[in-house]
Amino acid sequence: MATLAEILPAAPRGPFALFARLAARALPLDLILLVQRIGIAAIFFQSGRTKVEGWFTLSEGTFFLFENDYALPLLPPVQAAYAATIAEHVFPILLVLGLFTRLSASALLAMTLVIQIFVYPDAWPTHLSWAGLLVPLIAMGGGRVATDRLVRIP
Repeated sequence: MATLAEILPAAPRGPFALFARLAARALPLDLILLVQRIGIAAIFFQSGRTKVEGWFTLSEGTFFLFENDYALPLLPPVQAAYAATIAEHVFPILLVLGLFTRLSASALLAMTLVIQIFVYPDAWPTHLSWAGLLVPLIAMGGGRVATDRLVRIP
């Protein structure tokens, strides 16, 4: 896997070029991918935890939200509530482990698009920031600090 130092073109001399070279060496791509995985996983996992009581009992509030505020055109509210809650628990855990990284990031990006289009269309800056964390994981995978690498999942 390439490092940012290898990707960046040769920079001219000067304080900004020096800073760019130091940052590229101090922040290897694998570290950046790890931070992205953990960061986006935390967002979705915490959202999933707000939907449950105890270990995994969906709250009445969750069903109310999916019946009223989160009304999706393709899924009945009860199925949508379970699907979203399960996704917000399973895919973040997989991302932290670096297992099925591309699949998990793709699923959460699809979920983000559904939220953007059908639930909170005015929240595009937030959703764009989520996409900014997910798209590189889809493109590059989880990096060297990922279970995918150990079990040879591309």
